[in-house]
Amino acid sequence: MVVGLVLFSGCRDGAFSSANKANTVEGWRNFLQKNPADENRESAEESLSVLEFEQAQKVHTVVAYKRFIDEFPESSKTNAARALLEGLRFNAAQTKGTAQVLRQFLRDHADGAHAGEAEAMLQAAELKELTGLEDAESLRAIAAAHPDDARGTLAGIQLDDQAFAAAQTAANGFAYLRDYPAGTHRDEVRVKLLDAQLQGLLVSGLLPEAKALVAKSPLSSKLPGLKDRMAKAEKLEAAGNAKDEAVQRALPGFYLRSLEDVVKSLNAPDPLERWQAAEELGEHVTIRALDPLLETFRTARNPLVRQRAFESLGKVLKALPRTVAEYEVELRVNAARQNASDAQLFLTIGVLLDLSGRLDKAASEYQRAFDVAAPDPIILRRWAQIRKDRRQPYSAAVTARQLSVWAQQVASVPPVVEGGGAMTVARQMCAAAEMARFARDVIAEVATQKTEFPDDVIEFQRRADDAVRLSEARLRDAELRLLEADGLAKKCGDQSVAERLRAGEVQRLSSLKELPVKASKVAALVRELALQREPSPAIRDALKN
Repeated sequence: MVVGLVLFSGCRDGAFSSANKANTVEGWRNFLQKNPADENRESAEESLSVLEFEQAQKVHTVVAYKRFIDEFPESSKTNAARALLEGLRFNAAQTKGTAQVLRQFLRDHADGAHAGEAEAMLQAAELKELTGLEDAESLRAIAAAHPDDARGTLAGIQLDDQAFAAAQTAANGFAYLRDYPAGTHRDEVRVKLLDAQLQGLLVSGLLPEAKALVAKSPLSSKLPGLKDRMAKAEKLEAAGNAKDEAVQRALPGFYLRSLEDVVKSLNAPDPLERWQAAEELGEHVTIRALDPLLETFRTARNPLVRQRAFESLGKVLKALPRTVAEYEVELRVNAARQNASDAQLFLTIGVLLDLSGRLDKAASEYQRAFDVAAPDPIILRRWAQIRKDRRQPYSAAVTARQLSVWAQQVASVPPVVEGGGAMTVARQMCAAAEMARFARDVIAEVATQKTEFPDDVIEFQRRADDAVRLSEARLRDAELRLLEADGLAKKCGDQSVAERLRAGEVQRLSSLKELPVKASKVAALVRELALQREPSPAIRDALKN
């Protein structure tokens, strides 16, 4: 056995000696393959790595050095290979010079010899690329990643410029002032908002308030054409205040109760008078009508008072110049958001966003305000209308069904008529009947269309018809009790205010047509003033043509 061991040891040593003498890649690989457990294995692997490193140097490519490092991570030549690999990659990154390539180099060689130089090159490349970069998300990422160097500064400047370029609406203007407290365009944005505020006062005939605003604001000198605008406003007011009856008959105010009188009627004992006042307030095209309507919508208990306030808000905002309407809406949205802590404030924000055309954002606010346990019929009615307008018939029918259920539940409550309750019950039944009819009409329209679940729609329609019959029957009963208590009480269908407003529109249009003959000297000014104050879309179109 001793002899065998001696012979085996001699053969093994001979194999290593032969490989060492030949000192070739093939020889060393052959030795390592046949003698995996040889005591000279580490020496053989080192010798092989030296030869392979020499080969990698001759090829001098990224692939060659990468392959060497992967195969010989513990070789004495590995650090040299890493340095050479880094040098090749740095040269390639330097040649391309793009931020993307340099970022990749720094990820692979964060602690390498060329890291400092690459970082400087990356900063220069990113600065160069930033000049053409428009993606806001990328700019925000760069600004956040490099808050203390030129890249972050330039990204911040470009974000500032982008936000200012978007600040053409009041909503974006307010957002700019909120998001860029040190923005370079703050005064420019403030001037735009001041301009919209001034315009709102002028078109509303609030000339003293407009003069006070101009005198108070240090930015008023930057308002475009200020002197001419104020002079024109004075001429318009003078024309509107003329004693000539032909002039007065051409203006909406001649046919309306004063704004102060209408606002007082919003607190009348009879809910019908309140909703008629809300309806008439929509004829006053002035920013002064907005807050009373908003407050009425937010706090009134009878749904029809709130519904008429909602409709009038939309009417006034559509009649005001667009920039004025946007400013007045956003001013109130911001104020409400600062205090938004209950459902009514969320609902106020939703209404303002809705009436300014931002339906998606309005929907989320409506959702926050909605209470499943005590559904708001105004929200349900609005949702049904929006979904119908968006050609979502089944969703509209589902919402209308909820509204009809609300109406049926209200009509099912036994009326309480003690004291002054007869009027309250009658007006509540009026609201239930109107909402039930609205729901029935929506579902009836959906029933004529192809929907996912036609059988459901048929059932919705049956339920809606029941709600209409019950609410109208309860309304008749309630109004009989009301008339027994007060023979002069108005019935739910009273149209006296609506008829007066319609008659005024017809007479006003006729007076405007006769104005060039009856008041030729001021006809042009009065027409311009009438266009500012006119609530009727038909008359506004006629004045523009």
